[in-house]
Amino acid sequence: MENNSEFTFFIALSKYGSLSGTARELNLTPSAVTKRLSSLEARLGVRLINRTTRKLSLTNEGELYLKSAKEISAKIYELEAALSMRKDSPSGLLKVNAPLGFGRNYISPIISEFISQYPDVQVELMLTDRPMSLPDESVDVCIQFGKIPDSRLIARKIAKNRRLLCASPKYLQQHGRPSKPSELLNHNCIIIKQNQQVAASWRFEDELGYEEVIKTKGNLLTNDGEIALRWAIEGHGIVMRAEWDIAKYIRSEKLEVILNDYTTPEADIYAVYMERLNLSAKVTTFLDYLTESFLNNKNDSSIW
Repeated sequence: MENNSEFTFFIALSKYGSLSGTARELNLTPSAVTKRLSSLEARLGVRLINRTTRKLSLTNEGELYLKSAKEISAKIYELEAALSMRKDSPSGLLKVNAPLGFGRNYISPIISEFISQYPDVQVELMLTDRPMSLPDESVDVCIQFGKIPDSRLIARKIAKNRRLLCASPKYLQQHGRPSKPSELLNHNCIIIKQNQQVAASWRFEDELGYEEVIKTKGNLLTNDGEIALRWAIEGHGIVMRAEWDIAKYIRSEKLEVILNDYTTPEADIYAVYMERLNLSAKVTTFLDYLTESFLNNKNDSSIW
């Protein structure tokens, strides 16, 4: 449908705010994006975008067009979802979003098995370093860690997960093993930048419920959890990572858990989706398959 294609194009253009960003998202050249925008404006007879050397901004007409484009696209999406619910077997396009490392190591293999069993489903897996906002994104299922604040979403817990501190035997032999959170101030901690925020403040709770926040420091920072783990394995410091990420390294004795007597923030794994997809065959079948896969693989990805 041509109009829906134009809606998708304009929604992407307003989201990324630049010709280059839109071009990357839609796999087009910047000149093709410019030509397509000019063609749309010529057909409508109004200017939708103010162009400057720094960024693009919407005109009043552009704001109105964007609002309507989102509403109509959502209606079309709901119609397609409703039609897919009428089928006994799952089929159609299923869009899944997941964090980079976790999606690569765990979600991707499960999807490979899933489509072998349900060949009428086409899966689009997008890995990002930030959680997507489902009401504003064309995503069916989003894999996230921790609590889900948006009440418009349904969150199914697919696996328990804990954030744990660990370091290599080499590091602990050279620098000692901290026995309480405050001693982390005397250690080199590997910091991970998540969602444009530096996660240097580590939260602990003892058995009596006393909470303590330690602002850690170190000479290594990255936005990639796998790189942080590699640095820890190589003996450069202490890192806080999810149990599912470090389990195999603990079992192989490349890393050791420290300060395990303290409780750290939970990082349970959730599959999140919009309420309107609650009865969609492709979504419910995928969620069931996902949950069962994590349950079957629990012993492979749990430390104890």
